[in-house]
Amino acid sequence: MPQHWMLQRGLALGAILLSVMLSPVVSDASTGGVVGEPLKGKAIKNAVIGKRIYLAVPFGGELPLYYKKDGVVDGSGEAVGLGKFLAPTDQGRWWVKDDSLCQQWQSWYEGKVFCFTLETLPDDKIVWRRDDGEEGIARIGD
Repeated sequence: MPQHWMLQRGLALGAILLSVMLSPVVSDASTGGVVGEPLKGKAIKNAVIGKRIYLAVPFGGELPLYYKKDGVVDGSGEAVGLGKFLAPTDQGRWWVKDDSLCQQWQSWYEGKVFCFTLETLPDDKIVWRRDDGEEGIARIGD
């Protein structure tokens, strides 16, 4: 096979994997009606500042998002093994508005703003519900 064809195929596979990784997890991490204790205002900030929030991704694994005190959020797909195919990392901004955690990435989701309500669960887990109706369960790490 010509090398340029293999490169094109590799780039296409990487793009597919990235789009799958960034897709909301409905079947694997849906809440199934689980309801936790709602987080509001300052409690949202306290729950995420300086923490990694691990989102489940399709086909297993987790995507860590690190919420910095200065309002920057870092994400890296390398933790789910995609780093060898492409560099699926992005950085964005986060803030709290009307009892929701909002964030905007530089390139993920084409820079669209999404806001989430959060509810606490046992074992350092949270239920997240995005303003477009998607939802899932994530875990809070250090």
